[in-house]
Amino acid sequence: MNDKIKHYGLILIRVILAFAFFAAGSAKLAGVDMMVATYDTIGVGQWFRYLTGIIEISSAVLLFAPGKQAYGAALLVCTMIGAVLAHLFLLGPGSFPAIFLGALSGVVLFAYRSQLSGLRQRRVRQAQ
Repeated sequence: MNDKIKHYGLILIRVILAFAFFAAGSAKLAGVDMMVATYDTIGVGQWFRYLTGIIEISSAVLLFAPGKQAYGAALLVCTMIGAVLAHLFLLGPGSFPAIFLGALSGVVLFAYRSQLSGLRQRRVRQAQ
């Protein structure tokens, strides 16, 4: 595949993810009735709705922060794994959006995986 196509395709994926998670995170923080009801059903408490909203918005921003894209994508992958599990065990059917967004986040994480090697190198230096 052409490098130019990969470059712009990755930008498009990041834009889609940023819009989706900024909107979802904002809805959680704003206390949209559907979000409040969803987190009531999950049963952990509304503090978890706020935490998830903050993670989603922060991750959306990190997707465009130079050198931090992998961290944003990793947070989103973990968040979507939690969303899929919540749908499978507590909320019922409807996990496809979480699976789709998680897969897109995984693509971004894979594309920027080299950013995570710096984290591993820092840990090795600190252990010495």
